[in-house]
Amino acid sequence: MYLSVVTTLYDSAPYLEEFYIRMTSAVEKITNDYEMILVNDGSPDNSLDLAISLHEKDDRVRVIDLSRNFGHYKAIMTGLGHAKGEWVFLLDSDLEEDPELLSGFYAQIKDSGADVIYGVQQQRKGSLLDRISGTIFYRLLNFLSSYSVPANLVTVRLMTQRYVTSLVQHMDREVFLAGLWVITGFRQLPVVVNKRHKGNSTYTFRRKVSALVNSVTASSIKPLVFIFYLGCAIVFLSSAAAALLIVRRVFFGALLAGWPSLIVSVWLLGGLILFCLGIIGIYLSKVFMETKRRPYTVIRQIYERAGDEGHELQHNSGKRGTVLYGETQDAWPHR
Repeated sequence: MYLSVVTTLYDSAPYLEEFYIRMTSAVEKITNDYEMILVNDGSPDNSLDLAISLHEKDDRVRVIDLSRNFGHYKAIMTGLGHAKGEWVFLLDSDLEEDPELLSGFYAQIKDSGADVIYGVQQQRKGSLLDRISGTIFYRLLNFLSSYSVPANLVTVRLMTQRYVTSLVQHMDREVFLAGLWVITGFRQLPVVVNKRHKGNSTYTFRRKVSALVNSVTASSIKPLVFIFYLGCAIVFLSSAAAALLIVRRVFFGALLAGWPSLIVSVWLLGGLILFCLGIIGIYLSKVFMETKRRPYTVIRQIYERAGDEGHELQHNSGKRGTVLYGETQDAWPHR
């Protein structure tokens, strides 16, 4: 297999037919030896039915139906784990990123000898608030993380199979995909792309804060180190304040008056304690989830041409113990 195209489906019904036509046209300019992997991430619309109909008329389309919604990142990792091509092209199916980008990415990866060509936005789309919050997100993320994640990163990327094989070996249950892309290494080159904006983002402010907390705690121990130094600073300041009180009492016979200052100090220290315990609690919860060794995703059914099944199991065995193969009737969407 020369080329694999991987995408995920969630509320993708309005775009899927056009995505298939444009993606097929772009791929066939490069090769006829390809596969298109559509991962249904518990989509609540009829994306699965449309994907199956595409498979029935084109056996190069493979459909992986997850038992429920596991999240965008985990669905991507599942699709990448099934990709057999020497080259793997990843993008979203909502057409915010043009399928025709494949041609430019392919030319650049062949010329440069890189393992990854990935897309970045020159400027984030959306409202002023979206752009400001996005800038703050990446700056805080890179300040608190142990490695730098490119700002305004988008999903679309073309990768070599050796890079994908290394990427899917990561065993993290709390997936921060942008971080995994970076720490996997290899030679990666950015390309500025134009990402369309469909309208209001589904990421509310609360979800953005949650994404930032998860991204940092899933990829860095800096917050724990920060707690240590914060504790050292508080001990130093409180010791200095205690020494000042002793000096004033012994030599000047004066004490600091005022209950308000005392109450404020108590609330401040109490808040700091709860804040630090909260950070530690987040890390403990992640350790708890990691020790459960739950799979990334549960696959209900794979729709593919006859003869590929055995190859799939061989292809994925040993890569990572994160995809559970089998069938289940459980399905509930939530993103």
